[in-house]
Amino acid sequence: MSNLVEVAQTQLREIILNALSSAVAQGLLAAEPIPAFLIEIPADKSHGDFATNVAMVSAKAFHMAPRKIAEIIQAEAVLDGSYFEKCEIAGPGFINFFLSQRWFADTVSTVEQEGERYGKSDFGGHQKVMVEFVSANPTGPMHIGNARGGALGDCLAAVLENAGYDVTREFYVNDAGNQIDRFGLSLEARYLQLFKGEENVAFPEDGYHGEDIKVRAKEYADLHGDALLDKPSEERCRALIEYALPKNVEKLKTDLESYRILYDVWFMESTLHQEKVVDKIVCILSSKDLTYEKDGALWYQATAFGSEKDEVLIRANGNPTYFAADIAYHYNKFAVRGFDRVINVWGADHHGHVARLKGAMDAIGLDGSKLDILLMQLVKLMRDGEVVKVSKRTGKSITLSDLLEEIPIDAARFFFNLREPNSHLDFDLDLAVEESSQNPVYYVQYAHARICSIFKKLDAEGIKLRDCTGGELLRLTAPEERELIRHLALYTNEIIDAAKAYDPARMTRYAIELATLFHKFYNACRVMGEDEGLMQARLNLCVAARTVLHNVLTLLKVDAPQSM
Repeated sequence: MSNLVEVAQTQLREIILNALSSAVAQGLLAAEPIPAFLIEIPADKSHGDFATNVAMVSAKAFHMAPRKIAEIIQAEAVLDGSYFEKCEIAGPGFINFFLSQRWFADTVSTVEQEGERYGKSDFGGHQKVMVEFVSANPTGPMHIGNARGGALGDCLAAVLENAGYDVTREFYVNDAGNQIDRFGLSLEARYLQLFKGEENVAFPEDGYHGEDIKVRAKEYADLHGDALLDKPSEERCRALIEYALPKNVEKLKTDLESYRILYDVWFMESTLHQEKVVDKIVCILSSKDLTYEKDGALWYQATAFGSEKDEVLIRANGNPTYFAADIAYHYNKFAVRGFDRVINVWGADHHGHVARLKGAMDAIGLDGSKLDILLMQLVKLMRDGEVVKVSKRTGKSITLSDLLEEIPIDAARFFFNLREPNSHLDFDLDLAVEESSQNPVYYVQYAHARICSIFKKLDAEGIKLRDCTGGELLRLTAPEERELIRHLALYTNEIIDAAKAYDPARMTRYAIELATLFHKFYNACRVMGEDEGLMQARLNLCVAARTVLHNVLTLLKVDAPQSM
């Protein structure tokens, strides 16, 4: 796929290096190694489309004032045959380069030719990357933090895919360990209460109090009656878990699919125990003299790898800890399934777990630097300027299902990606359903629909879009046209930058800016009523804008409506 920003940067680097070589050959500059220099896109376009600090960083090497070096480069620079039409010197020696109109025309053509493929690149070199996100305990419904994590994780995965990585989306199901034991005891108590009365059966102090536990216990009782009443507690809990857990996992899948999230893998923690992977981890650490016994438990010397304290691997009762299972899980990711990089999207309350897990990867002979943890800050739901903590419908804490009953999926996915993961997010429920330009997702979708309406109107008048000649596209010279085209050209780079920073919020910001620039162009430049050549050029620009709007909304899994 084409990236005309990258093409222009490559051309410019070659122009600069050739100019320096020519200057050295003529004795205008000393034959010295050229220091690394930057080519950047200035925020202020009056400073050119690209700017370089080559003269500034070369002053010491050439024993010459930066501005003098810049003047030599300017005199020796050959722009013929390139995308650049002129260069100017600014301040003490910065050199600003200005793109020719041909670059703008070629950008519009490129977007139209590549269509849905536009924006994709091979930047990632098809490296094998896993994004694990949400991974909510299957002991209850998903909460608002999971809703944000789902949108962030899924959009990050899409960004990485578009940037050329081989991406796997994974959900880790904690179907073993203490939380499942508590789940079973909670179900058992609710089941027994149905037959003996709540006042006669104590509920576990650390049990799960959600209404969903009562629902699952009653479902089992409706199907099987009092068949478990006389069974031993262990057998009763096991039967209830075997009934309720698959239903809870299926509910997680259904809720996430309604949120437009489809996972490639649902990985069950229990398989790590069944396949003795946890035992293998203990053996590896023990063979490296990184374990010891204390108070009947087996400990791992986490302090040897940067942690503040050592960690228990096997409890005194013989059961492995969650941390031991987590090491085994990540051993499976790297050593068994061969991922080049693993990205976990976690809540900010897990920050203390980051260093010890990365250190554990180093301890078992893997590379902890290949594990990246994206910490996600809290979400506050707001209505009428007040914090909302409970559902209107149920009076309980708001779940993902509650949220999606109240606001459109498009708004949820877009709003949760409006801020970087490490920033707190105030989610305005009123704004999310508002049909106005104040609602960012509505604003972007309206831009797409507006372009579609232009073509419907033209079609009704018998005016057909056609391919433009190169000369016609060269007529797109208005400031609003050039600004819009520049932004279209940056789309591929924006995806790459979002992939490098693990920040899918760059894509919502890009989409909002694109909608703004299209509206500015449409308000400033008449599309209909101009001569046929200019009209067709502007219609082709509309097509390019619509294509990129569609592509970025598709990446975010947000609808691109044709009418609103």
